[in-house]
Amino acid sequence: MTYVIALPCVDVKDRACIDECPVDCIYEGERTLYIHPDECVDCGACEPVCPVEAIYYEDDVPDEWADYYTANVEFFSEIGSPGGAAKVGPYAFDHALVSALPPRGGDHG
Repeated sequence: MTYVIALPCVDVKDRACIDECPVDCIYEGERTLYIHPDECVDCGACEPVCPVEAIYYEDDVPDEWADYYTANVEFFSEIGSPGGAAKVGPYAFDHALVSALPPRGGDHG
């Protein structure tokens, strides 16, 4: 089980969750953040600090955003398990689901 970052994060990337994560498993894509499913320890520290309520426990992702679980997992199929987001920095790409979205231009909800 893991936590998932869904649509509200796209084009917002507040990063409060990154500061709270004790295991540095939240990685930055071009337009959104991703939680590494193998590195996440399910502590839940990220969820309450997200100002746009984009983080959900895997079983609690709203149906309309269910594809974000798959996007979150598949994002890491290309990069593997770097063992910490801080040492790799932001990636200049996103999962195709996110890349295909129109810009959200400051829309925080």
